[in-house]
Formats: sequence, structure tokens, C-alpha cells
Amino acid sequence: MTEHSVGAPPERRAAHERLATGALARWTRACATHPWRVVIGWVGIIVLLVALVGTVGGELRDEFEIPGSETQKATDLIEAEFASEQGGVLNVVFAAPEGERLDTSERKAAIQEAIALLRSDEFAPTQDKAGLTSVANPFGENTFSDDGRIAYAEAQFDRVIYDEDREAVLAVQDAVRETVEPVGVTVEYNGEAEFPPVEQGTSELLGLLAAILVLLIVFRTFVAMLIPIALAIVALATAFLLLFILAGLTDINTITPILVSMIGLGVGIDYSLFIVTRFRQLLHEGLSPRDAASEAGSSAGRAVFFAGLTVAISVAGLAFFGLDFVTKLGIGASLGVLTTVLIANSLLLAVLALLGSKIDRLKVPFLPPLDDSEEARERTLVARWGRFVTANAKVVFPVVLLLVVILGSTSLLVRLGAADQGTQPTAQTSRRAYDLLAEGFGPGFNSPIPIVVDVNGDEGAPQRIFEGVQRLDGVASVGEPQLNDEETVAIVFVTPDSAPQDEATDALVDRLRDDVVPTATANGDAVAYVSGLTAAFKDIADRIFERAPLFLLFIIGVTLIVLAMAFRSIVIAATAAVTTILSAFVGFGVLTLVVQEGHLLSLMGLDQTGPIETFVPPITFAILFGLSMDYMVFLMSRIREEHVHGLKTRAAVEHGISAIGRVVVAAALIMGTVFAAFILSADRIPKEFGLLLAVAILTDALIVRMTLVPAFLTLLGERSWYIPRWLDRVLPNVTIEPPHDRETPVAGAFKHPAEPVSEA
Repeated sequence: MTEHSVGAPPERRAAHERLATGALARWTRACATHPWRVVIGWVGIIVLLVALVGTVGGELRDEFEIPGSETQKATDLIEAEFASEQGGVLNVVFAAPEGERLDTSERKAAIQEAIALLRSDEFAPTQDKAGLTSVANPFGENTFSDDGRIAYAEAQFDRVIYDEDREAVLAVQDAVRETVEPVGVTVEYNGEAEFPPVEQGTSELLGLLAAILVLLIVFRTFVAMLIPIALAIVALATAFLLLFILAGLTDINTITPILVSMIGLGVGIDYSLFIVTRFRQLLHEGLSPRDAASEAGSSAGRAVFFAGLTVAISVAGLAFFGLDFVTKLGIGASLGVLTTVLIANSLLLAVLALLGSKIDRLKVPFLPPLDDSEEARERTLVARWGRFVTANAKVVFPVVLLLVVILGSTSLLVRLGAADQGTQPTAQTSRRAYDLLAEGFGPGFNSPIPIVVDVNGDEGAPQRIFEGVQRLDGVASVGEPQLNDEETVAIVFVTPDSAPQDEATDALVDRLRDDVVPTATANGDAVAYVSGLTAAFKDIADRIFERAPLFLLFIIGVTLIVLAMAFRSIVIAATAAVTTILSAFVGFGVLTLVVQEGHLLSLMGLDQTGPIETFVPPITFAILFGLSMDYMVFLMSRIREEHVHGLKTRAAVEHGISAIGRVVVAAALIMGTVFAAFILSADRIPKEFGLLLAVAILTDALIVRMTLVPAFLTLLGERSWYIPRWLDRVLPNVTIEPPHDRETPVAGAFKHPAEPVSEA
């Protein structure tokens, strides 16, 4: 253990009796002393961001690249050699009532009328508007089902469809529907051109309402409740401005706004909750509004800064996967954290200084006023829970650890892959079209496997691949090779017997890559790449598993260093990392049990199980590692603050929990509810993110941080603050608690467990 000056323990001073010093304290005092300058400054920043969105901002669009993969090589070949087929495809799926046929004279005439309408000039492309270049015959040999009930036509657009082209797609859908529905024909749509716009508003509103209720119970006044809500909304709006500016510079996925809302709203409320709570505590202890705001920023705001830093580290680790869209999803998701940290440590402090004691106005009726003094906090339920945990640590620690490990072990069942449209909610037309096509043409019809062949002078290679596929089990059909105009590149479409998300389809892709293609191209210069939805998600999964060690080494290693520096304890840093991983595994385990295994699936608004999308684990793990670490930082910052001011470890844990535990619980309930509200989204992927993040955050805060970690620290006692001498010398002397007047921050722990802290 490190050794620092040893002597009589300093007399413990209450939080309001020790004023912070240092660079951050000078900044927070400036914000609190000149609040109107800060407010005007932020108004100017937001006006500037709005202007930038209007000038350089862009639209969101889905671009997926997997550099170096077979799927990417196939995609590049198709884009280079089949230029006429680059537009989005809309599958127009017709269905007669059960037991009836489409080819009755009346129904066939209506369908043909609809097809003729789509081929007319009304839907032709223009320079400014997407349009159709071709529409296939739905009554062809391969587009009309054997029982005559289902048919489909491929409608080819002249360009890739993005959000701005949505009206053109809806016009096509409405025209067909109005033409065929009067004769009893159902029409549904799927394909690349059919993607519903991201629906936002309902989930965010529900999350805000839940947050308002929790904040009213925590603060007992309407004014105090409104401060975190207002900050979260401002931070979220600022994050969206940054997102659309970023979209003007690079491609940003259309699901990113959901992650920005989900994380930005939760973090915005949580971070401001900690600072507002500390402000009110200091105000009630007798500090002036400006001093209280400054000290809240120096202490709670400092913890917010470290918490935001852990999120930034985690998101930066996503770059190791080499998947551009994964990295950008993570960066987009962290924008809300960035704006919250900046606004919480400036604008919020200015507003608090201006409000002063007015923050306690408009008390909530029927709830007793909140006594936030230190003496009163020791009598709360949370404080009693903290004392129970420390008093029974020898029993609590193993029991809780076993429970968390059992829940986390269910994540071993996870199967990563491509959850196809057959798992989407039935309210979506793409899901209904998927079901009709699967019924009429087989489950594999919805996502054929294209084998793209670069001939390279070996003209027989495409035919050999075609013949090799014909002999395979699990293949429903295989199309003749389709060559480009120069006959240098061919595509062989393979339709499996199984659905895209089935394990049998995964196995078929492996056989095509490992057996059929190598055999067909062995004696020539041709090169062939197996592509398609299933292959793409397999390639993503392979890349994730390949780069996962580097990703984990980076985020865990850097976070360990940062937390060891902040808390001057390698034990605390390692405990934070390990327990955060446990919480993440619990979230993954519950997600696997629900979405993949089907337990309580109907509560998610889904009716079909499927694998977990391959990009969900790395993104959510990076986000969770940052957000879960927040609660460790907030709790341990208060525990360490009490510890360095004279309390032994057990007493510091009890005081820390009594001071901040109520806020940790409230923050977790708010963030968990905000995340859970996204389970109500129409799309499957936001549901997965919402469930996983909600379970992991609630587990982390309520079970791990408020129970497991306090019990563990109590068992370790003063050894909790151990740091090797060499590491203590190497790390910068920047700690989680601010330096105070007449004090120098303690850089290490103890010479002996029995000795109290004496600051150097």
C-alpha cells in the first residue's frame, strides 16, 4: 500500500464546511458568480448550431459497410458492374382471401390496371423526384404462387430510397391499394424501398412523465423537479443539432436518433439530478446560493465530468471493430452525454445560482417537506439499507454475487445473427408482406443468397457454381447465372429452404463459402463471393468476435487507469470494471431469454423469436460500460469524499449511501423507465436496446452499486484503497473529490489498515 503522511486523523468537517479549490472550482465559481453571461453564452451557442444545421446539416441515411468482408466485396462488384439495378426495389405483394385465387377476371383486371398505372408517366422519375423505371409482371411463372392466392411484382426505383423520397414510395403504395382493394385484393409491401420512418415522441413523452413523478417524490417541489427536466430537454435539443450537423459531414444511420433520445434524456435528467440534489443539500446547510451552486459543480459536477469521460472512453473503443456504422452509432449515442456534461457544468450552475432558495417553491401537496440536512439523511430508508448491508456484509456479498452470476450466465445462450422482417411487429406492412411471400413461395424466398462471381476469364465458373449449388441440401431453388453486359461478372441467386434468420441458413452460407465456391473456382482465376442478409450479419459477427479482445482491453484498461487516478485505488477501479461487466451480462441474459428464447415475448409487442442483431452487443456494451460506471462514480465519489475527511471505510460507505443513495435509486428508476419506454417502439431494434439497457441499468444501480459493492468494500475495509506505490507515482494527481481550502487532496490510501487517512 502507498504511504503518505501519517498523523492524527483530521476532524471530519461537514460537506458545507469545506470549500473547493482548483481549476474546476474556479470555473464553477465563475459560472455561479456571473450567471447571466453563461445563459447568454449558451443562447448564442444554440443559435449558432441552428444556423449550422441550416447551412451544412444533412439527412440521415443507412449505409452499411463491412470493409474486407466477402459481403462488401460482392456489394462493390454489383455496384460497379450492374449500374442499371442500383435503385431501391419495392415488392408489391397481392393476396386473395383465404381459399380464393387472384386470377379471377375481376381481380386480375384490377391488378393489371394497377401495374399499368405504375408504368405510366405519373410515376416516372424526374430530376427532383424518385420514380419507377420498371415494374414486373405479377402473373409470371416465378411470381405467381402455385395455389393462385399470392403474387408479387418488383417495382424498381431509379435511385436508392432515403427519407426524403418517402412520399414517392407512399404515392405508389396508395395508388395500388386504391385500385385493387375494391375487388377484395389485399396488398402489402416490403423490400429495400419500404422502411417506415423512425417514429419518435411517444416513448420520450412516457419517459419524461415517469421522470417527473420520480423527481416530485425526490424533491417535493415543482420548481426543483423542473430543473432536471428542462436541462435534459435543452441538452437533447443541442445533441440533435450536433447530430444533423454531423449528418452533413458523414452518413449517420436512421436509428441513431432513437439512441440519442434514449440516452440523452436519461443521462440529462440523471446528471442534473445529482448536481441539483447537492445544491439543495448545501443550500439547506447554510451556504449562499452562489457558494452552493459553485460547490455543487465542484463536487457533483466533477463526478459528472468523470462519468462522461467513461462514456467517451467506451464509445471510442467501438473504433477497434473497424465497422464504420457501429462507430457512428456509438458516437451519435454519446452526443447526449457530451451536451449534458457541458451544460450541467455551466448553464445549470448559472440557473441554480439565479434561483437560490426559490428552488424550494411550489411544494407538492400531500407530501411532507423534505429535510435534506445530514442528520435527517441518516434516518432515511436508504441510509438504513446501507447500514444493513454493511452490518451483514458476510452474508449479503456471496448471496447477491451468486444471484447476479446466475442471471448473467443466461447470456451464454445468445445467438448473433440477422433477425429478418418475420420478427417485426405485425402492424408493419413489411412484416405482413414477408408472411405472405413466405406462405406463397417458401420461407427462404424473402432473402435469397446471391453468389457474385468475378469471372476473370474463367467463363465456366458461374455455371459450375450453379451446378454445385443444385446438389446441396437445404436449397429450395437456384437461378441461372445472370451476367452483366460485358459478361465479366455474374450473379447466381440461391433460395434456401429456411428463413434468413434460421441456423440452417447460416449453415448453408458456410457450405457455399467452404465447399461449393472453392471447388468451382479451384482450377481457374475466377473469384466468387457469397453475399446477402445472412452472410452480411455473419461477417459482422465474425468481425466483432475477432476484434472483441482489443475492444475490451481498451475500454477496460483505460477505464481502470482513469478510475485508479480518480479514486487513488486499484481495488476500486477493478471492482468498478468487473461489476459493470456483470451488470451488462445480466442485461444480455434477459434480452436473450425474452427475444431469442421467447419468454414473455408478447410483453415486448413481438410474436416471433429470432437471434440478437450482431451490432447490438458492441454498441450496448460500450454504452452500458459508460453509463453503469456513472453510478459507481457518483456513489464512490461521495464515499471517498467522506473517507479522505476522516471516516473509516465502513462509516464512509454508510455516510456515502445515506447522502447519495436516494439519488442513485431515483436516477436509476428514471433512466430505467426512459429506456423501458422504448420497448413500445414499432421497430424490433429499439425494443432490444430499450429492454437490454433498462434491465442492465436497474440491475447495476439497485443490486450491484447499492448492495454488492458496499458489502464488498465493508469486507475489505481499509484495503479497499490500496494502490501500488509505482502506480501512485505515475498517475496524475487528479482525484474524484476536489481539493479544498487548507487541504491538499490525498493521493493514496494508508500505511496500515488501522491507520486513518491523513492528507499530505
